[in-house]
This record gives sequence, structure tokens and C-alpha cells, in this order.
Amino acid sequence: MHLGLIQGLILASLLVKLAAADEPVAGKQVEQLFTAKDTGHVPYLLYLPKDFQSGKAAVPLMLFLHGRGESNGPLSNVAQLGPPLLASRGESFPFIIVSPQCPTTDNWSSPIQQARIIELLDTLMTKYGADKSRIYLTGLSMGGSGSWRLAADQPQRFAAVVPICGRGTMVDPAELAKLPIWVFCGDQDGVFQNNTELVDAIRKAGGHAIRYTTLENIGHNSWSAAYASPDLYTWLANPTNK
Repeated sequence: MHLGLIQGLILASLLVKLAAADEPVAGKQVEQLFTAKDTGHVPYLLYLPKDFQSGKAAVPLMLFLHGRGESNGPLSNVAQLGPPLLASRGESFPFIIVSPQCPTTDNWSSPIQQARIIELLDTLMTKYGADKSRIYLTGLSMGGSGSWRLAADQPQRFAAVVPICGRGTMVDPAELAKLPIWVFCGDQDGVFQNNTELVDAIRKAGGHAIRYTTLENIGHNSWSAAYASPDLYTWLANPTNK
């Protein structure tokens, strides 16, 4: 059978499954499907806080971008790491968690994916009444790179950004200087120098609300320690330059 036909059948099967996905309920993470204006499909995991009530007080929202490895396979793979993993284990969070899945043929930093992320974000913020002043952005590896890109292009959208072992560019550090940012990276990681340069550039541009945690003798996996840290979630509730 032709490879393209096989891929098409796999996609069709996935869309059928997601079309019949569970309805979102408070305290549970479920698989969902979003269709963008360009007709592109964005599978995503959605977690609502245990005390979530539609139409009540606005709640914060976290957008999580996974790494390259979680692009492969079913949407459930997105819950292998980071906040969606913790949510799948029954951990309770005081915010909505949105965890989309990137196609294997693209990456989170591409203009297409960035546009779809924003469209998904805007749609869910309206649907669930999320607090526009408390939107958190985080991601690891490829998702960390996508977080740097999205934060630089859309700084006004986010209350705080947590890029973990991603690679960013210093096109406009002044834009990032406006944001509370907490960077995590292992000192043995190939992107360590890039992260260090980014943090230095942002500080020179006037960024005082930036934290930089380097993990000694750690390679690429700095996300396990980062997302397991209670201090991270305390900081997200009230980002400061401390």
C-alpha cells in the first residue's frame, strides 16, 4: 500500500477517534480536536481544574508545548512528560492546561503552527472564560523553542513564560524583557550556551523579571526537575523578579 495512503488512513482513524472524544469535565484530562481556519487539525489534551464551573470566576490557563518525541504516535503520547503527565496521574492544578500535539512534519516555531496555537488559545479562552491576565506559556525542547518564539512575537498575551531546554533567537530581546520568564537548562545540554546568551541579552535589554536555573551535570532532560518543582507553580501564581 502506498505510504501516503497509509498516512491518510491513520489520520482519518485519529480524527474519527477524537471526534468521539470525551466531553471536558472538571478534574479530568481529555483528548480533543480543534480545526483551524486553514482547515488544519490540532489534536490537544485539555485539563480543567477540579473546582472549574463554567460561567463562574475566570481561571488561569497554561499552554504546554511538548518536545519532538511526543509528535510521534497517538495524542496520548503528549502526556508522557510535563504538566499533562502530572494531570494524567491525578495531580490537581488551579488552572486549565492546554497541550496540543505538533505534526511530525512540522515544529512549534513554524508560522503555521504558531498561528494555529494562537487560534486554539483564543478559542478556548473564550469558551472556558479563562483569565486573559493569567495566561502561562511553557514547553520543553522543541516546545521550549516554540515558547521562545511565541513569547517574542506575542509578549502581550502571557503573564509568564517557562522555556525549558529550548533554542531561541535574539531578534528582539527588548520584547522578551517585558515578560516574567523562568528558564531551565542543563549545563551539559547542547542549547546551554544559547540559553545563557538569551538570558544575558534580555537582562541587558532591561529584563529584570527573568530567572535562570541551570542544572549541574544534566544534559537535555532538565524538564523532569523543572516540572516537579513546587516552586515553579508558586511562582506562576505570582511571577516576580526574585
